[in-house]
Amino acid sequence: MNSKLLKLKLSKTIKGEIFTQKEVLAFYSVDSSSYQVFPRVVVIPKDRKDVINVVKFAVKNKIPIVPRGAGTGLVGSALGSGIILDMRNFHKFSLSKNYVTLEPGVQKGILDKALSSKGKIFGPNPSVGSYCAIGGMIGNNSSGSKSLRYGAIIDNLLEITIVNGEGKVIKFPRKSQTTQKILSLAKRINKEKFPKVTKNSCGYRLDRITNLGDTPKIIAGSEGTLGVILSAKLKIYDKPKKRILYLLEYKSALDALNDCHYIVKSNPVALEYVDKNTIESIPEKFSKNIGAMLFLEYDSNNRYQFKTQHIHGKVFKKITKDKEINTWWKYRDSSLAYSLKKISKNEKSFHIIEDGIVPVKELRVILETIHQIEKKYKCRSIIYGHAGNGNLHVRLIMKNQSAQTIRSIAQHYFKRIINASGSITGEHGDGLARSEFVREQYGNQNYTIFKILKKEFDPHNILNPGKKITSKPMTEYLVINSGLKSSTITK
Repeated sequence: MNSKLLKLKLSKTIKGEIFTQKEVLAFYSVDSSSYQVFPRVVVIPKDRKDVINVVKFAVKNKIPIVPRGAGTGLVGSALGSGIILDMRNFHKFSLSKNYVTLEPGVQKGILDKALSSKGKIFGPNPSVGSYCAIGGMIGNNSSGSKSLRYGAIIDNLLEITIVNGEGKVIKFPRKSQTTQKILSLAKRINKEKFPKVTKNSCGYRLDRITNLGDTPKIIAGSEGTLGVILSAKLKIYDKPKKRILYLLEYKSALDALNDCHYIVKSNPVALEYVDKNTIESIPEKFSKNIGAMLFLEYDSNNRYQFKTQHIHGKVFKKITKDKEINTWWKYRDSSLAYSLKKISKNEKSFHIIEDGIVPVKELRVILETIHQIEKKYKCRSIIYGHAGNGNLHVRLIMKNQSAQTIRSIAQHYFKRIINASGSITGEHGDGLARSEFVREQYGNQNYTIFKILKKEFDPHNILNPGKKITSKPMTEYLVINSGLKSSTITK
């Protein structure tokens, strides 16, 4: 069925907008990742009935469907060769004392402003929080810099309503055949094969499910492979009355990362790391020999617990005014933008190994492995991220841009991460970049259970196929050079 016929048939089924123009399809063929996949049609559903009807249409016509939020994901989770379902019209939300009920298209920046006026905050805070969609955050199990205090989406998700791969509306944690199946599968997993880290967006999080009330958690990090989100209920928190930010400077990256295991015991709200390359882009004055920096934030509950005499670093700023604290956090949140500015015309940075996480005491493993990769493959890196969780974002900058080299680097890095009891993705998800390695992360037993879970929700395999469960290599839709990518682009 060509795009014009597809549009004609869909127009008889839904009230929302349908697009097949080349320029629109080109826009939706990319997100913020290193991948490109051209869809056949883009649908912007008007209401819930439209979503249900599009899913049923996709089943009947055997066309894959991919829900999409703001397109800020870094691993191609919102890309697909069939129907892209843009959820922008689902932007309603209502606030209660301790939770918010919302639709998936709500922009976090808009939600944050509404919460702030009520003296509240939403815990998970990715650096693209101003414009990312909450539905995408749920799909990736997003967290951000404040996850030491507030956790990831999975720790904040109370209820969720989805449309499954048969067009049926399911509400969690309401008792149903599906929830019973989830509970049954959760008992069969090998928990020893799950990462020993505080956050994890790889695979399906059956390890977090012990009772009916936990069943909404299965959707956190599922990347649209189990259902299209219609609404969710999430925790909100009181805004801290007082904040204090310590900025610590270090001569070496290793000293900074080694201190994190001690510092995190003082229960900070955030503990973030940036390397020398990032520091060079921050418009402030620093010591000439600075090699790395930690951002360390506390609130009114624990601001006196930090003891400087036990660390290798030096406190060069202690900030108590919110305005200045926010300015410095904007610098930290700009780390990705800073790293992109470091790339020359004949270089490229791929979002492939950018989200590994290890136990905090094993942070040196990330640094050592990156140094090995830099030496072997003649590339360089920019490193920053959530050191308090052991989750560092690595931006490899390369001149040798062959698919074979990129895949070899991924295999090397992920093997070291897994051997250190870590996860190949702490918060960005598997997508096209890492789904190939989910089996390696969890082993055959758990991977088989993941496939059973996927089939329970999506028996026809039309919901974001190729993510989480796949036999395709991570280079399948990778953009190797600027412009269009390899011959594997879906026409």
